[in-house]
Amino acid sequence: MKLTEGTLPEITIKGTILGIALSIILAAANAYLGLFAGMTVSASIPASVMTMGILKLFKKNNILENNVSQTIASAGEALAAGVIFTLPALVIMDYWSEFNYVWITVIAAFGGVLGVLFTIPLRRALITDDKLKFPESIAVVEILKTGQKAGSDVKYIAQSSIVAGLFKLCSGGLALWTGVAEGAKAIGGTLVYFGANLSAALLAVGYIVGLNIAVLVFLGGLCNWLIAIPICAAFQSQPVVDGQVIPALAWAKQIWSQQTRYIGVGGMLIGGLWTIVRLRQPIVHGVKSGLNAYRRVEGRETISDRQERDIPMKWVLIFIAASVVPLFLLYQVFVANIGISLTMAITMIITGFMFSAVAAYMAGLVGSSNNPISGVTIATVLVAALLLLALMGSGAKGGPSAAIIVGGVICCAAAISGDNMQDLKAGYVLGSTPWKMQTMEMVGTLAAAVVLAPVLTLLFKAYGFAGHSSAKANALIAPQANLMASVSKGVFEGQLPWSLVIIGAAVGAMVILFDAWLERRKSSFRSPVLAVALGFYLPFEVSVPILVGGIVHQIILVHHRRRNLAAEVKDTSMRHGLLLASGLITGEALMGIFLAVPIVVSGKSDILAFFSEPFGPWPGVILLAAFAYWLYHVSMGKVKS
Repeated sequence: MKLTEGTLPEITIKGTILGIALSIILAAANAYLGLFAGMTVSASIPASVMTMGILKLFKKNNILENNVSQTIASAGEALAAGVIFTLPALVIMDYWSEFNYVWITVIAAFGGVLGVLFTIPLRRALITDDKLKFPESIAVVEILKTGQKAGSDVKYIAQSSIVAGLFKLCSGGLALWTGVAEGAKAIGGTLVYFGANLSAALLAVGYIVGLNIAVLVFLGGLCNWLIAIPICAAFQSQPVVDGQVIPALAWAKQIWSQQTRYIGVGGMLIGGLWTIVRLRQPIVHGVKSGLNAYRRVEGRETISDRQERDIPMKWVLIFIAASVVPLFLLYQVFVANIGISLTMAITMIITGFMFSAVAAYMAGLVGSSNNPISGVTIATVLVAALLLLALMGSGAKGGPSAAIIVGGVICCAAAISGDNMQDLKAGYVLGSTPWKMQTMEMVGTLAAAVVLAPVLTLLFKAYGFAGHSSAKANALIAPQANLMASVSKGVFEGQLPWSLVIIGAAVGAMVILFDAWLERRKSSFRSPVLAVALGFYLPFEVSVPILVGGIVHQIILVHHRRRNLAAEVKDTSMRHGLLLASGLITGEALMGIFLAVPIVVSGKSDILAFFSEPFGPWPGVILLAAFAYWLYHVSMGKVKS
C-alpha cells in the first residue's frame, strides 16, 4: 500500500539544488572517513533528516520532493566508497604520481551511472515481488512520515557536527593532545601491543553498525595483534636499524604491514567469493523475473500507473551495450592491446551487472551500511589480475593498474546500485515515480564525481596514504586501496604471500561455517566473515573505539527492552542517537578536509600546532568518554521523559 496516491511535485529546483549540495558534502566527508577508518556508513538516513529540515523552511514542500532530494544526496556517499576503495591504489603503486582529475571523474561517473542502469531490470523482482526488508529504506520512510517533527531533528546533526569538528581541530590541527593512545613491549622473545584511536567518528561508526559488527571487527583485530603478531615475533629477531634495535611499537606495525594483514586479505577474498556463491540463486531468479516483468509491461503501448514507470528498458539496454566502447578505450590506455581491451570491457559489463545485482540484493537484506562491497571488489581485482596475467604475461607493465581500473568501475557500480535500490524501495512505499528517482540518482552521482578528485588530491598532499613513500606520521591508512594494490601487484610480481593468504582463507571458511551454524540456530548474533577479515586488516587502534560505540548502542537497546517501551518511543530515541552519531562523523570528516588546506598551502603538517609537544592522550580519552555519554543521553532522552 503506497502512502501517497495523488500526484505531488517530485523534482523541484530547490530540492535538486539541495540534493546536489548535500551529495557533494557527503561524498567529501565519506571519502575522508573511508580512507581514515576503512569503513563507510549509509547517508540515506541523515540525508533524509537534513533535506526534511531545510525544505521545511519553504512554504511549499512535500514528502515526495524530500525523498527525491535525499536520493540525490545519498548518492554522494555511495560513490565515494566506490572510489576510495580502489583508485587510491594507483597512487600507492606509483602508477600515478597524483590523482588525475579527468580519469577519476570519468571512472566514477561512468561506474556510477552503470550502477543505476544495472538495477533497473531488478527493481520489480527485488522490491515489488520479493519480501526483502530493506531495513534502512524503511527507516527513511519512517523519518519522512514524521514530517514536521523530523524537521526539528536537524539540530542533533548540527550540534554534533560542530562539536566533533572542534574536537578534530584540537587534536589534529592544534595538536593539544595525541590522536592515538598506544604502546607495545617486547616480552620474552615476543611482543605485546595495545592501542586505541581517539576519534569521535569511529565511536559513531560503532554506534551505527551496532554491537554485533563492532565485536566482530574488534575480534579480528584482537586475533591479529594479540595472537598472530606475537607468534610471528617469536620466530624472528627484533630488527636493527643503524645499529639500534627498533622500538617494539615500530616492530609490531612492521609485522602487521608486511605479514599478518595478508591473513585479512585471505579472509576478504573468501568472503567476497562466498557472497557471490550464496546469492547466486536469488540473483538469477531476480534477473529472470525482472526481465519477464518488463516484457509484459513494455508490450503495452503505455503504462498507466506512474509508480511503475522506469527509464525505458530499450534505452537501458542500448546504453549498457554502447558502454563497451568507452570501456574499451579506457582499458586501451592502460594495456595498449586491442584484443585484451575488448575482452576486459566485455568482462566488466558481465561481472559489473552480476556484482551490482549482489549489492542490490544485500541492500535489501542488511542495508547499505553492511553491504560487503569491498569483499566483492577484492575478488574482482584478483580475478581481473589473474585474467590479465594469463593474457599479458608477468612482465606486463600496465597489468596491475588495469586490474585496479576494472575493480574501480565495478566498485562504483556496485556501491551506487545498492544505494539506488535502497532509495527505490523507500520511493515504492511512499508512492514516488521510479524513473524520476533513477534519473536523480544519476544527477547525484555526477555531482559527486566532479568533486572527488580534488578531495582525494587534497587529502593525499596533506596527509599521504599508508603504503606510499610520501606517507606522513598522520597518514590515512586507506586499507582497501592498499589491499587492492597488494593483490594486483602481488599477482603480477609473484610476491603475494600466498601462505598467509591461504591461512586467512581457512580462517574465513571457519567463520563462514560458524555463521551457518548460528543461522540454523536462528541466533540474533551473526558472524559475517567480511567484518572479521576487516578487523584483521585494520590497525587495531581503529577497532577499539568502534567496539565502544557498539557497546553504547547495545546498552541503550537493553534499557529499551527492560522498560517494555512503545515502538514509537524506541524509534524516536534511536533515531536521535543515530542522527547525533551521523553528525559526529560528518563534523570530524569535514574538519579533516578543512585542516588539509593550510597543510597543503604551507607544506608543513604541524602548521597549526599550538604546542611543540601535545599533552598526551588523556584529554582525548576523557572527551571521547563524554561523547559516549552524550550518545547515551540523547538516545535515552525520549525514554526518560
